[in-house]
Amino acid sequence: MSALYGCQSGFETFLAKELGAATKSAPGWVVGPEASKELCFAHFAFFDPEERTGTSVKAQASAVADFFLQSARDERFDAPWPFCVESALTAGLPKRARVVGEEALALIKSRVSRVAKLATFGRPGPGPARGLFSYFPDFDRVLVSREASFGGQRRMADDPRAPSRSYLKAEEAYAVLGREPAAGETVADLGAAPGGWSFSAAKRGAKVTAVDNGPLKAGAVDVGIEHRAEDAFKYVPASTVDWLFCDMVEDPEKIIVLVQRWLKEARCRRFVVNLKFARQDPLALLRRVDAELRPSCSLLRARHLYHDREELTLVGERRGA
Repeated sequence: MSALYGCQSGFETFLAKELGAATKSAPGWVVGPEASKELCFAHFAFFDPEERTGTSVKAQASAVADFFLQSARDERFDAPWPFCVESALTAGLPKRARVVGEEALALIKSRVSRVAKLATFGRPGPGPARGLFSYFPDFDRVLVSREASFGGQRRMADDPRAPSRSYLKAEEAYAVLGREPAAGETVADLGAAPGGWSFSAAKRGAKVTAVDNGPLKAGAVDVGIEHRAEDAFKYVPASTVDWLFCDMVEDPEKIIVLVQRWLKEARCRRFVVNLKFARQDPLALLRRVDAELRPSCSLLRARHLYHDREELTLVGERRGA
C-alpha cells in the first residue's frame, strides 16, 4: 500500500529517509510505501490516495463528494468522522483547498444530510482515522483517501501573554502526548529562560520550578513560577516531579543522557524535551533515542512539530510511573 505523507516544507529528505524509500516528492509532501512504525517527520499519511482532476472549484468539489459518496455507500455513520483538507503552501492554494472542501461537504449534505452533520473539519488527534481526507498538491489536482494516520502536529494559537514563541511548541507537544499539565501537578523546566514552557504549564495551575541562570521574562513571572538560578544539568528535584520540561540550546546527545538519568532515577513521571539537531543527522539521533530512552518508557513519541525548526520534540511517560 502506498501513502501520501505531509511534512514541514524543507524536511522532505528526512521523511524519505525515515520511510526508506520515496517514489515522488515536492515541497511539503512525499509519496512512498506505508510505514510499519510511527514517523517523526510525517504530520499525516493518507493511504492509497486516488487522484481527481478539475480546473474549477465546482469540478473539484464534485469529484471529492462523488468519491466519498461512492466509497461510503455501504457504511453506517453513528459518530463524528474527520474531514481533513490539506494542501501544498503555494500562494492561494490553501484558501482554494478550503473552499473546495466546504463545497464538497455541501454536496454531501445535499445527498446524505445526517452523515454530513457528523463531519468534523481539521486534523484529528494522533493515530489512525477513517473519514474523508483530501490533499491538493496544486490547483488542478486533488488526492483523496478514506484512511489516514496523524502524528498530532498542528498549528497552535498564540497567547499574547507568553514570554516567547517557544510556548507554541509546548502547547503542540501536549496534543502529541494526549495529555497536558494539570492544576497541582509539579513541573521542572530545565533551561527555562525566557519562560515560554514554564508559562504554558503554570497557566494551567501547575507548580513550576524554572531552572536557568538566565532571567525569566515578565509573562512567566506574572503566573507565580518559582525561578531557581542554577545549572540545569546539575539540578535534582527534592522528590519525583510530574513533568520534566527541557528546551535547551545544547548538544542533543547531552540532552539524551540527561533525560536517561532522570528516567532511570525516577525523577519525573512524564516529559517534553527538545533536541536541536542543526548539522547533526536527526535519524541517527532518533536511533539513539530509541535505544537509550525507550526501554525506560511506557510511551515515547518523537515528532518534528509544526512549530519546530531544526529540532525534534520528544514526549513520553516513564515506565511504572
